[in-house]
Amino acid sequence: MDEIEIGVEALTEPQVLAVARHDALVRLTDEARKAIAGSRDIIEGLAGDPEPHYGISTGFGALATKQIAPDDRTALQRSLIRSHAAGSGPEVEREVVRALMLLRLSTLATGRTGVRLETAETYAAMLNAGISPVVHEFGSLGCSGDLAPLAHCALAAMGEGTVRVGDQELPAAEALAAAGISPVVLREKEGLALTNGVDGMLGMLTLATHDLAQLYRTADLAAAMSVEAQLGTDAVFAADLQALRPHPGQADSAANLRALLADSAIMASHRTGDCTRVQDAYSLRCSPQVHGAGRDTLAHARLVRDRELASAVDNPVVTLDGRVESNGNFHGAPVGYVLDFLAIAAADLASIAERRTDRFLDRARNHGLPPFLAGDPGVDSGYMIAQYTQAALVSELKRLAVPASVDSIPSSAMQEDHVSMGWSAARKLRRAVDALTQVLAIEILTAARALDLRAPLTPAPATAAAVAALRERVDGPGPDRYLAPDIAATVELVRSRQLVAAAETACGPLR
Repeated sequence: MDEIEIGVEALTEPQVLAVARHDALVRLTDEARKAIAGSRDIIEGLAGDPEPHYGISTGFGALATKQIAPDDRTALQRSLIRSHAAGSGPEVEREVVRALMLLRLSTLATGRTGVRLETAETYAAMLNAGISPVVHEFGSLGCSGDLAPLAHCALAAMGEGTVRVGDQELPAAEALAAAGISPVVLREKEGLALTNGVDGMLGMLTLATHDLAQLYRTADLAAAMSVEAQLGTDAVFAADLQALRPHPGQADSAANLRALLADSAIMASHRTGDCTRVQDAYSLRCSPQVHGAGRDTLAHARLVRDRELASAVDNPVVTLDGRVESNGNFHGAPVGYVLDFLAIAAADLASIAERRTDRFLDRARNHGLPPFLAGDPGVDSGYMIAQYTQAALVSELKRLAVPASVDSIPSSAMQEDHVSMGWSAARKLRRAVDALTQVLAIEILTAARALDLRAPLTPAPATAAAVAALRERVDGPGPDRYLAPDIAATVELVRSRQLVAAAETACGPLR
C-alpha cells in the first residue's frame, strides 16, 4: 500500500501497518474533508454563544466551569497542549507514534471532532514527511485517553517541542519548515480534539494483533518440531478428537500440527509394536489446546480492535444531528482489558514452549539424545544455558502478565477518578511480544538440533524445510560455540516469518 485514503469509514489493520511500519502516504478523501468542514461550522456557531460550551468557551477537566473570554481562547488551546505534553522517560518507538497520529487523523476525518480542515491536513502532512514527534514512555493513564502522548504530537504540529526525522532529532519548528508545513495555531475545541482519544493504546493493540497472529503460527511450527524430535505421536491431533471440544483456535492449531508433521519418517519409525509409550507429556500432547486458547483470545482482541477502529472518540463530540455533547467514550477500559488478556495468553504460550525445550536437554526424558544435545557431553554444555535464557524470558513474561487495567489512580482533582491504565497495558504487551518471539526462537533452535541428531531418520517435509532455512544462518550440531549470535539469528528468522514461510512451501498455508 503506497497511499492510504483517510475517510469517514474505519481503517483496517493492514492500513495501520502500512503507515506505521512501512511509511505509506496518507490522503484525506473528499468525503472526509466535507465532514470536517461541516462539524467545524457547528463549533464556530457555538463559539459566539453566551452559554458555556465545554472545551469551546470553558476550561478543561476540573476547570470546566470556568468561562473563557473569546480573546483568550487561542491561548487556552495552546496552554492545554503545552501543559499536557508532560511525558517522561524513554522515547516511544517510531511505529507507535506513527500509528497514534494516523488513528487520531482517522478520528478527525469522521467529522465528529469539530477541528478545522487545516489542522487535519497538518497531521497528514507530518506523516507524509516522516516527521515523528518525540513521545515518552510515561504520561498516559488511559483516560481521558492517551493525553500526554497525544499532546506531544499536537505540540509538534504547533511547531514546538522535538521530533525525529529519520535518525535525527530536531526542533519541531525546524522540521516543519524544512518540509514546507506551517505550524498550526489551534482554535476553539481543537486542543481537546487532538488529545482525547485512545489512539496510542489502540495503535499498539493493532500492531500486536498482527505480530501475535504470526507468532501463533510459529508456535505451531515449534511444537511440531518438538513433538517430532521427541518421538511423540501425532495421533492426538486427529480432527475427530479435536472436534470433541469445538474451540476454533484449537481446531486451527491441530490442523497446522497435522500438516506440519505429515509424511515424517521420524514419526513413522516409532509407529510399531515396539513403541512402549502410552501418551506424551502435556507440553506435547496439549499443544493445540494451549495454542488454540491463545488464538481465541486473539480473535476476541481483534473484535475489540475493529470496533475501536470504527469509533470516533472525542470529548465533547459533534453528533450527527449537530449537538455538541460531553461523553465518556475516551475511557480506555475496552482496549486495556484485551491488552492485558493478550499478555496473559502470550505468557502461557511461552511457558509451554519452554517446557517442550527443557525435555530435549534431560537425557532421562529426551529418548536417546545426548545430554543437553551436547557434541561431547562433559566437555561441551550444548544448549544448557540457552534454556536458562528461555526460562528468564518466561519468568519476565509472567510478570508482564499481571494486569494493568485493574489499577486506577485518581487524577485531575478527583474529576477523573477512575482511569484505565490501558497505555501501560499496551507497553507491557509490546515487551511480551518481543519476549515471546525470543522464547519460540530458542525452542526452534533446540528442536532443529534434535531433529538433526535423529539422522539418518528424516523429518517431515515441512519441518525439514524450516530446519534447512535455519541452517542457512545457524550451523548444525557440533562442538560448543558462541551461542548468542545463533539465538539472535533465529530470533530474526522468527520475527521476519522466514521459518514459517519455508515450512509453508512444503505443507501449504498455515491457519
